[in-house]
Amino acid sequence: MLARQRQDLILDEVRSTGGVRVSDLVERLGVSDMTVRRDIETLAARGLVTRVHGGATAAGSSVEEPGFAAKSELRTAAKRAIAAAAAALVEPGASVALSAGTTTHAVASALLGVPGLTVVTNSVRVAEVLWTGDTTVVLTGGERTPSDALVGPVATAALAGLHVDWLLMGVHGMDAGAGFTTPNLAEAQTNRALVASARRVAVVADNSKWGVVGLSTIAALHEVDVVVSDDGLEPAARTVLDERCGRLVLA
Repeated sequence: MLARQRQDLILDEVRSTGGVRVSDLVERLGVSDMTVRRDIETLAARGLVTRVHGGATAAGSSVEEPGFAAKSELRTAAKRAIAAAAAALVEPGASVALSAGTTTHAVASALLGVPGLTVVTNSVRVAEVLWTGDTTVVLTGGERTPSDALVGPVATAALAGLHVDWLLMGVHGMDAGAGFTTPNLAEAQTNRALVASARRVAVVADNSKWGVVGLSTIAALHEVDVVVSDDGLEPAARTVLDERCGRLVLA
């Protein structure tokens, strides 16, 4: 396969999924790690992708985020599996904070089977799922982002002084160096307030989030008690998360 053909394939994959990993491309294309990295460098020089640790993402993705509708169509089976595993962490009658996002939206549906919960969220979509049965829902208010998060000083103030048993948090990216990140500065601030409110923090993120680095860090790896991902997570990522987070759960 010619270099231009490889690069076109890489670009198509980035545009369809939002990001690619070098390790996956080495296996798929049958070329060396160095060849893949050179192809990514060429695409990045043309402004077509953004280089990140371990791969590439859509150009500008460290500061831009696709909307909820676009993300909700991606990796639905993995999100459902992750949601079920995350819901299993939560005891009946617990207080739970849920951040905004498509994975946490799936978690909200899974939590419907856990009785007596009080749920704090900065997501209207999450709240709509949970306003049924005996779940008590507290919605923060705030300004809306492309991922349908409610953020800003109103949301952050609403979280001050709260103490929940669990935070189940979605992220834009997770990385050995950058930790758990988002491209939205205001969302990062609100998510940090969610982290501060929780006795235990679980990040819910499918394997495609590994190696993706957003503009702003929400939390370092060691600040999270549990990471719930799927069995497609690469071995190197598993090792890092096992060593630096409290626990890794693969759905």
